[in-house]
Amino acid sequence: MLNLQQLASFVAVVNAGSFVAAADALGLSKAAVSRQVGDLEAQLDVRLLHRTTRRLSLTEAGRRFHARASELLAAAGELESETSAGSGEASGVLRVNAPLTFGNLHLAPLWPGFLAANPKLALDITLNDRVVDLVEEGYDVAVRITNLASSQLVSRRLATTRIVACASPAYIASHGMPVHPHDLAHHQVFSYAYWSGGDDWAFTGPDGEAHVRVTPRMHTNSGDTCRIAALQGQGVVLQPDFLIGDDLRRGDLVEVMPDWRSIELGIHAVYASRKHLPMKTRRLIDHLAEAFATPSWRQ
Repeated sequence: MLNLQQLASFVAVVNAGSFVAAADALGLSKAAVSRQVGDLEAQLDVRLLHRTTRRLSLTEAGRRFHARASELLAAAGELESETSAGSGEASGVLRVNAPLTFGNLHLAPLWPGFLAANPKLALDITLNDRVVDLVEEGYDVAVRITNLASSQLVSRRLATTRIVACASPAYIASHGMPVHPHDLAHHQVFSYAYWSGGDDWAFTGPDGEAHVRVTPRMHTNSGDTCRIAALQGQGVVLQPDFLIGDDLRRGDLVEVMPDWRSIELGIHAVYASRKHLPMKTRRLIDHLAEAFATPSWRQ
């Protein structure tokens, strides 16, 4: 059976980058930490670390083992905290990654209530639109807006968002209303750089599927920038209704080609493993699922 102290020593060595730094962090001697890591490798009958006089590096087996060992230690720490407190309260720091615009618009208002309900928790929130590696970068949960392919990660669907082609009434009055996806080839378009289809926009309508290759006046990695361009009458954009839903309801933007629909994407809470899920992670996922049971952008 695995020894938690050996696991802690191994994880500390990897995280600190050396046996000396790990020993200082653990309050042990360098010899004790080295012995525990050596005993762990002997028990597993596999080398976890490449050791040279200048640096340490993980073997492939060590990389996989480090991820699972870190998860197990976090779960053990969570269990100890909950049991000793006797109240079942979640505690510690919860690291969350989410897309920038969605995080600002729809997650930021949720954090105060979550913290109030979990007074022993602290949040570390990072917002960006790239796909992070949860294990390598140390995130507990990521919110992703996509149709998830098969993955080693576990997810829970929170809501969906419809992608809408739209423009301002002023732009339509000046340039005409596109009625078929092919019409977009002759319109001014502002394109989101992270769109999975790139400049190939796909729609489904009365005649089945249709694809159009657009020629954007501007590419940007910001959905907010696309929205502002559309509101100012600059052209057609393809954006999620969680961002432009209010604009559509007010009439500041108008859906073009209403007989032709783009895709609908899932909004997921993604985490590394269902096994030994820490209480803090479970609390957050439940909080998000409850908050998005009736998405505000669909009201």
